[in-house]
Amino acid sequence: MNKTLILLFLLIYNFSFGQKSNVISKQLSKQEIDSIFTKNIRKQLKIDNSIYRIYQYNDKIGKHFVIMTQNKIDCQQRKECFDSIKVFCYLFKNKTYNIEWKLNDFIVPNSYEYSISHWTKYFSLNDYDKDGITDPIIIYGTFGMNDTGDGRIKIVIYYKGNKRAIRHQNGILDDERHTQVDKEFYELPIEIQTNVKTLMKNINKNGHGIFPYGWEKAMKSKELKIDEN
Repeated sequence: MNKTLILLFLLIYNFSFGQKSNVISKQLSKQEIDSIFTKNIRKQLKIDNSIYRIYQYNDKIGKHFVIMTQNKIDCQQRKECFDSIKVFCYLFKNKTYNIEWKLNDFIVPNSYEYSISHWTKYFSLNDYDKDGITDPIIIYGTFGMNDTGDGRIKIVIYYKGNKRAIRHQNGILDDERHTQVDKEFYELPIEIQTNVKTLMKNINKNGHGIFPYGWEKAMKSKELKIDEN
């Protein structure tokens, strides 16, 4: 009986150990940013906008840097406004920066949108399916006449180098709210889908957005376009 219990314990321990993620991440300080990403390096990588934040993470592939930038403009609505953002992800290997993916977005020209920003409150660098590879989730949004009340929200997931996105238009009125889900989102591991839905709930809870009524049920049915019923 004791041998059986010991064997069972070892099996459980090995399984649990195998499920642990080896992903380590941190936000770089200003001193680290200036030291690692010098003017010459920024020029080499064509990082021309101001750096907002840089995150470093290590997984079984190697050392990566996620660089978030933004372009500042003058405006009357807020203390700081930005008309565009860019995000770069580099793999640092053999003393060389190799681009893995990048994204950029901007406020809609000649519209009521006046600024766009990174929502790092919801930014995530985790290995959700425990395969040793990080699954970045990036969220950002725009500001309109009613701040985030009628701005746009974009949720971007990078899984094994491929991009999936959820796009949402906020609105004060019910019929102004629309959510669009990439069909490839529903092909992601369930752990990632569940985490994204949790982030969406938090966005609702924190008053940064209102997703259409019944969006959870609609996503459970793998709908691609979700409008207020």
